[in-house]
Amino acid sequence: MEIRINGQILDANLENEKNVGEVLAGLEQWLSNSGYVLSGLIIDGQQITASMVEEVFLREIKSVKTLDIQTESFAALAVSSFLTLLEDITFFENLSFEEKTKFYDTWTESACGRFIAAEAADLFSLCNGTFSSGDFSSNELRLITEERIREIKEPLKEFSDIENLLNEVCERLVDLPLDIQTGKETRAAQTIQVFTTITEKIFRLFKALDLQGYLSINDEQKGKLVEQFSAFYDILKELFDAFEKNDSVVVGDLAEYEASVRIKEIYTFVMENCKTNSSKAGNGQTGEKND
Repeated sequence: MEIRINGQILDANLENEKNVGEVLAGLEQWLSNSGYVLSGLIIDGQQITASMVEEVFLREIKSVKTLDIQTESFAALAVSSFLTLLEDITFFENLSFEEKTKFYDTWTESACGRFIAAEAADLFSLCNGTFSSGDFSSNELRLITEERIREIKEPLKEFSDIENLLNEVCERLVDLPLDIQTGKETRAAQTIQVFTTITEKIFRLFKALDLQGYLSINDEQKGKLVEQFSAFYDILKELFDAFEKNDSVVVGDLAEYEASVRIKEIYTFVMENCKTNSSKAGNGQTGEKND
């Protein structure tokens, strides 16, 4: 079986794969690590549609002569989906009340809805709040969607622009136990919310910077950074649990000596790496970034 990706023959040997589904599962992981997603499939000259996927995946590879795989960069597909979402928001706003009640079910089955459900679960939840339950305003959804587009189109600028906000919220974390003790529950809750939001943004931007070539880190460094992310999530869980229990002592220790310190370390490492890589690129020492 000959495998072609965007028309180029793939020089790879199949080992234990027995059917098309197993071949594609391995290729999808490889494509994902390279910042691409599978966007189309042609087998022996026949375009495969969504209704044919289940049957095709079970086909034995010995019965297939050519497997043509079409791909698209994750960044391009994400921007396209988010731009479509902006159009969908405007369309939704102009519907009648009765039409709005039917919109969500149709939207979730669209290409845009399926992509967001698979790749941006938090944004999908907000879409549900706008298109279904009515708990989230369409204008807020529009602003957040525009932000997501900026994160993909200008990830380095977005990353640089949040430094002051990160410093401010880390300072507020130090005051968190006092806010709890003095009954400033609203302020404390806002601090947790802002810190969570900015942390999630840092993680999204890290992925965008990595996939688009702004970072220059080897596999070992990336592995250690991913471990830091994992450890940081554990700290966040402990912090949230202590906050819900109003345990100001544990909240204070975790907020001041763990959460704020670690997120700043992650931010500083990524920012300095981007600057160093950008400087090298300017001197012709690295390859071009993928836009």
